[in-house]
Amino acid sequence: MTTPFGGGNIVGRAAAVTTGAGSRTVLIAGVGKGLGWALALELAKKGHSVVGCSRSQDRLTSFHSELSSVDSPLSDSAVSSSDKPFFMTVDVVSQRSLERSEIGFFFGSNSSVDELAHAVMEKKGVLDIIGTINRNNRLWEVPEEEFDTVIDTNVKGTANVMRHFIPLMIEKKQGIIVNMSSGWGRSAAAQVAPYCSSKWAIEGLSRSVAKELPSGLAIVALNPGVINTDMLTSCFGNSSALYQTPEA
Repeated sequence: MTTPFGGGNIVGRAAAVTTGAGSRTVLIAGVGKGLGWALALELAKKGHSVVGCSRSQDRLTSFHSELSSVDSPLSDSAVSSSDKPFFMTVDVVSQRSLERSEIGFFFGSNSSVDELAHAVMEKKGVLDIIGTINRNNRLWEVPEEEFDTVIDTNVKGTANVMRHFIPLMIEKKQGIIVNMSSGWGRSAAAQVAPYCSSKWAIEGLSRSVAKELPSGLAIVALNPGVINTDMLTSCFGNSSALYQTPEA
């Protein structure tokens, strides 16, 4: 979901900021599975402080458990609380906000992106991977609700995160935004028209917002390649096994 960053980043709905010599605080929306999960673990191993969110409390709890076993410089008891991992349950599509709670690491109820942004600022001092695809079908056979879910998650979710985090990054005068795109954001394929549309939208959204950002901030749309995730399996079936896993 992200590559080497400078200053602060939002990656595919993720963000990072400098926390120390060579380390970053990285926000990843969608740490509950797939590429987001693997990326967050790898960044933690490299000593970066991970901020994560997911729509599922159960997935956050599972991720927290695995992250606790990772050999990371930030697992040391001497590390300040502001550099320790920080998590919230958030639906990036929804603007609704419910009551929050803390359990060891930071976990909250279904929370709005705005609440996440201010909680991160409050806890971290500064400041992507969640995504979805339609079931293989010709456009006229894709249910309206399914089409809406793809667009709401992949496009509106990304826009919501940028809407709330970019102003905070502008205040810090630094940051790199990396929105997760796809090979199908620059090409097309049959039976995945909603998904292709959403990723073409990410390309256009990223290029347009790049022209709006002040000096010190940048934005790119990143195609991570073909990764063997649940999403790919839903589209490629057993052939997805031919491709690398997020952990590879």
